[in-house]
Formats: sequence, structure tokens, C-alpha cells
Amino acid sequence: MAQAKEMNGERPTLNVQRSTSNSDAVAAVVDRGSATIPQFVWRILDFVIGASFIYAGVTKVFDPIGFANDIDNYKILPWPIGVRLAFYLPWLEILCGFALIIRRLYLGGLSILTALTSFFILASIVAKARGIDISCGCFGHVSRNFSFTWHLILDFAIFAVLVVLWMVWPKNLHDQKA
Repeated sequence: MAQAKEMNGERPTLNVQRSTSNSDAVAAVVDRGSATIPQFVWRILDFVIGASFIYAGVTKVFDPIGFANDIDNYKILPWPIGVRLAFYLPWLEILCGFALIIRRLYLGGLSILTALTSFFILASIVAKARGIDISCGCFGHVSRNFSFTWHLILDFAIFAVLVVLWMVWPKNLHDQKA
């Protein structure tokens, strides 16, 4: 409820009491949980996710035409755009991975990787629903033998870690600088 307070001749101020939304409750649980989780655990997660994206980007940098073919297999984008993305996205993944590891432009790297992962999950589900059998190739030849189910499990696990890092980033970075 909002109430106006009169304070010794000063202008009235407004006291606003707000309810806690679901996102605030989730953030509070994660924040409360981060108080008991040591700082090095967050750094390990940063390093693992950052290194994973660096590895995935490097494998694609050395075979941009193969990656362009992988993009084209989704049948979402025209070939010229897929080729441009095949040359651009690996470097973006590498830079964002380094941003997580070295803690420079951390929030930007985390945001971009979260968006890329969510877009990839959505594109994979749409392709499968359209009956297109795709091979991801995200981690080079290692991941080509995974089934669609294993690809989704891996992608959702990466997405979950990115979301957790996103939710604890202010405390995580503040503790790092202190």
C-alpha cells in the first residue's frame, strides 16, 4: 500500500510496499543459495561453459563450409546468409567464451551465449517437428554420433547453467572484485 509521510516541513514522500513476484522469488532462492556455494564453483562453471564455447567455435572456424552446410540442413535461412553466419558465429562463440573466462564484458558474453543456445534449441525442435533429421556438429566430429535426444539434453544442460550464471552474476562479480 502506498502512504504519504509528512516529515518536518519537507515534501511528502511515498512509501510503496510491493509484492514479490515469481522471478524475485527465484532470484532470492538462487541468491540465498550462492551464499553457501563457494566462489570457486561459480568460476568453474564460468570456465567450463566458456571453454565449451571456445572449443565449439574453434572446431567450426577450421571448417566454415562444413558449418555452413550444417546451418543449411535446418532449412531456415537462405544459403548466402548461412554462409555468412558460418564465418561469423564461430568467432562470436570464441569471444563470448573468453568473456566468461577472463571476466571482461561478462554480461554481454553471457547474454549472447544464452540467446544463441536458446535459438539453437528452438531451431532444433522446429527442424525435428518438420521431419528434418539433422546432425548438429556443434562440437565437431565428436557430437555427430549423438542422437537428437542427447543433443537436446546437452543443450538444455548448457542453457540451465547459463541461466543460473545469469541469475547470480551481480553477486558473483561483486565477490570477485572485493
